Amino acid sequence: DECATTPCGSDQTCTDPNKAADKLHDFECACNSDMSVKKVDGPATCEKDECASDPCGMGQTCKDPTKSVGSIGDFICKCSNGVKATGTPATCETDECSTSPCGKDQTCTDPDTASNKLHDFECACNSDMSIKKVDGP
Repeated sequence: DECATTPCGSDQTCTDPNKAADKLHDFECACNSDMSVKKVDGPATCEKDECASDPCGMGQTCKDPTKSVGSIGDFICKCSNGVKATGTPATCETDECSTSPCGKDQTCTDPDTASNKLHDFECACNSDMSIKKVDGP
């Protein structure tokens, strides 16, 4: 059984149609993500969408231009303002106060708009600015 040595890798299924006949190099590897992608006598070239695990984070779009197994780390993260980064989340300027999360008669302050840090905005009552709450009214 040529599949006993796991020649296909972790994301593939190995089938040896003639394991009892001692015939060599006839095993077949098929991608678990798409069983129609196969190769005899070696690992198949399976697609892997790196964006499936949401590596970019909140407020960013992810695109994996090649999706082939050998192209790890080529995904592109893009902020809504157009800033891009390859293989890592982009640094977007996110002003959480732009959506007016604090409500009526309150002032919103976001001290860290130059990073991807979320939930660090502060709401303060206009009548008494010493009354504050982080991440909400």
